[in-house]
Amino acid sequence: MKKHLFYATRDGQSRLIAARMADRMAGRGLTINPQNLMTDFPSLDELKGSGLIIVIASIRYGFHLPEATKLLKLYKKMGSACPLVVVSINLTARKPGKDTKEGNIYLRKWLERNKINPAIAMPIAGKVDYPRYNWFDKNMIRLIMSITRGPTDPTKSVEYTQWDRVDDLADRIISMSQNS
Repeated sequence: MKKHLFYATRDGQSRLIAARMADRMAGRGLTINPQNLMTDFPSLDELKGSGLIIVIASIRYGFHLPEATKLLKLYKKMGSACPLVVVSINLTARKPGKDTKEGNIYLRKWLERNKINPAIAMPIAGKVDYPRYNWFDKNMIRLIMSITRGPTDPTKSVEYTQWDRVDDLADRIISMSQNS
């Protein structure tokens, strides 16, 4: 059965997380190539008969990227025939208690809006990378960070991703796929 690892990103952190997970899983015998939903969106026929679908999506201004939401809608058309793993990359997950499915409002709302109940749903903190942002994004993110007591120095890049959590998630997916 085919297994899929999709990601949606604007600044690259979701791609890095997807690549890390793919490497970890490949090292344990589960080979899945990460696919960028922006450039390689699957058809319903491509997804039919899948044994696993993993979706890693970042947040932009309070919402998951549209191509990831579009994929969840496509998944629902499949009749939810295979296990689904949903990973929300967001800066809220940098705070204790907001790094769980129950505690992360962005992940909870995304699942509720799409009426899905994945086998695994996890928020993972992303990265603030002010030097890479355009003027508008830089200032909007600084405003959001100011409100949420995050970093606001426009010359800094702050990595919040806990790579051990990414590795643990990859291990959980491996166990899940071996037991199904």
